[in-house]
Amino acid sequence: MKLIGIVDTTFARYNMASQAIDELYKTGTNFDIKRYTVPGIKDTPVAALKLFNEYNCDLVMVFGMPGPMPVDKMSAQIASTGLMEVQLKTMKHIIEVFVHEDEAKDDSELAWLCNNRAREHALNAYYLLFNPEKLTENAGTGLRQGFEDKGPVNTGTYGHRH
Repeated sequence: MKLIGIVDTTFARYNMASQAIDELYKTGTNFDIKRYTVPGIKDTPVAALKLFNEYNCDLVMVFGMPGPMPVDKMSAQIASTGLMEVQLKTMKHIIEVFVHEDEAKDDSELAWLCNNRAREHALNAYYLLFNPEKLTENAGTGLRQGFEDKGPVNTGTYGHRH
């Protein structure tokens, strides 16, 4: 039985973790979930490390919503760097699911984006644990989590040697 850790914050304006948990349970079985909620985004690296070290999670998903101000962008970068350090220390994946408040034009679009990004990353987490070949099948296809997929680059005749 695999254990998926979920870290989220009270600072976020949308409950992305609940959407991801719902999507995980719709997708498959053979896992349990351990959820850990912290006040803010800079608290997420230690929460992820605790989920790995104290609960032996196989993978952790981290949900955060940085605000639109420069200090919020800096906090997101600090948190992201900390999460990368935790991944390297534990040799386990952290799926970072951040939605910046200014990615959307209004609250309605923000809620839609949060829901989609959380659910699409939940699928990524599931595939990393149970079906990594599915991710390989989609390599280079320009998939995006949240907004519309970009698709692969149309190379035309460039890059081909004659």
